[in-house]
Amino acid sequence: MMILVTYDVNTETKQGRKRLRHVANLCVDYGQRVQNSVFECSVVPAEFVELKGKLADIINPELDSIRFYLLGKNWQNRVEQMGNNDSYDPDKDVLLL
Repeated sequence: MMILVTYDVNTETKQGRKRLRHVANLCVDYGQRVQNSVFECSVVPAEFVELKGKLADIINPELDSIRFYLLGKNWQNRVEQMGNNDSYDPDKDVLLL
């Protein structure tokens, strides 16, 4: 399933900037950054639960927030793009390393 992960991490302190880096690095492990603080993640339900748990361990719930948008299987029909698009379709494109 495709999910959209968005986050707002308070970066007024050194600890906040560290949390921001950890959140971004974790999201990279599960998907692709499509904008600052916005990631598209193609995950199975178990990975989604795992991602949410790891993010919950990183953020400060009194200062930070994370939103998850469940886009489902036909997510391509629910996303429109304007402007520069450097993203890829994780369900169709092959990434060779």
